[in-house]
Amino acid sequence: MQVIQSLSEFHRLLSIPPPLHPLVSVVQVSELHAIASDVWKKFSTNFYTISLKKNIQSKVKYGQHYYDFDSGTMTFIAPKQVQSIEVESTNEFNEISGSGYALMFHPDFLAKHPLAVNIKNYNFFSYSLSEALHLSEKEESNVIAIFKKIEEEYQHIDHHTQGVILSQIDLLLNYSNRFYGRQFITRKAVNDNLLIKVEHFIADYFNSEKPLQQGILTVEYLASQLNLSANYLSDTLRSLTGQSAQQHIHEQLIAKAKEYLTISTLTVSEIASNLGFERSQSFNKLFKNKTEMSPLEFRQSFN
Repeated sequence: MQVIQSLSEFHRLLSIPPPLHPLVSVVQVSELHAIASDVWKKFSTNFYTISLKKNIQSKVKYGQHYYDFDSGTMTFIAPKQVQSIEVESTNEFNEISGSGYALMFHPDFLAKHPLAVNIKNYNFFSYSLSEALHLSEKEESNVIAIFKKIEEEYQHIDHHTQGVILSQIDLLLNYSNRFYGRQFITRKAVNDNLLIKVEHFIADYFNSEKPLQQGILTVEYLASQLNLSANYLSDTLRSLTGQSAQQHIHEQLIAKAKEYLTISTLTVSEIASNLGFERSQSFNKLFKNKTEMSPLEFRQSFN
């Protein structure tokens, strides 16, 4: 896998002029003509990319998932995330149609600004297939206006350039956070179905031999089985129930533990093992934290 270190290198690979600013750049998708290179099979970048794209004919893959750009879609790529672009032949690299904008900025550009820390709190930078942001025409116009303002600002670099651009990036991320939160409302029917799937999956997991074979159920494993990122899954569940994915797992784990403690003669150590714990002390700690009783105290309360 090749790591694209700089905006200048990325511009060269996309056959566009060098960036006017070494750490921030806005490009129009219609002007991109990726050179034929094996680099596109698997690559990552050392900078952030926020894109608004439409009608892209190639298959764009982030991590293990593909994105569909038939309609206006925003995507967010953090440094080091694996990407690939798939086309059927070399000639097609120069025939990729589409429109939109892409903003790229290096983490160094955020230095000493609160965004340097806060940007890591935006969960949409860990998106997978079904999680891209879909915008209305008016929202697209607002986002494009921000892209253009940033592009206009770095045309003439001075002492105020960085501050103005950072304020625009901050505004863009706040808008995106609004779009992100709204999708939990507009996709309520889908999310209700997701909640059912989550509850069934967790129950099936603890009623099977998987805890003995694979250990405690993790949010990452649960999310991967649903083709979602761990952050998005937790945010969706929290919007529906007020509980994170981890809390949902713990809730059913404790319910299963109570079942073992009341209807079986298994020892606490055996129960811990059946639930995926390597150490019974960890199970005891979690159980007491959730019930205010130790497993033995809970069992004795039923005898």
